[in-house]
Amino acid sequence: MSQPFPVRPSPVALSDRARDNIRFIRETMERAGSFTAVPGWGGVALGITALGAASIASRMPRPRDWLLIWLCELTVAVAIAGWTTLSKAHRSGTSLLTGPARRFAYSFAPPILAGALLTAVMVRLDVMGAIPGMWLLLYGTAVVTAGAFSIRVVPLMGLCFVVLGAVALFCPYDWGNTFLATGFGGLHILFGAVIARNYGG
Repeated sequence: MSQPFPVRPSPVALSDRARDNIRFIRETMERAGSFTAVPGWGGVALGITALGAASIASRMPRPRDWLLIWLCELTVAVAIAGWTTLSKAHRSGTSLLTGPARRFAYSFAPPILAGALLTAVMVRLDVMGAIPGMWLLLYGTAVVTAGAFSIRVVPLMGLCFVVLGAVALFCPYDWGNTFLATGFGGLHILFGAVIARNYGG
């Protein structure tokens, strides 16, 4: 008795195979890529506004007024960072929705959220003197972790913030404004200039 011929599976369309290959290549490149839209001149601008905020805050007689000045600076800093990042990404043709950009954001956000929550707790417990060191430490942590998906100089900048924040926590609280000026002002200007010179804008 003759055996029936085996049923062969229908061939995969060439276009479907090519589409799968392109998707695989794109995802592999995204995983291997790094987030390069970190704004150098934006960092310099952040540093300049932070120095201005530190100067104004140093004249505030009440701790809550001092905190209000720095929270206003935070609003300005977010606007500058957002605008300059979008501008640099647009100039370089980089999408902020790609894998490296998403991983950068996901790594950056948790320490910043922790800093916001701890700030609220410290204000409620009236231990505001520890806020500068905590801000610098957690901001540095955010930059280090997110910098793993960015250019090499970014994690180094974050490490400098971490060290500065750790020192600030063990120094007299009266020095807090100076530490903030040194970190958010000086370090942003220094590393922003390095990024602008070596990594474009």
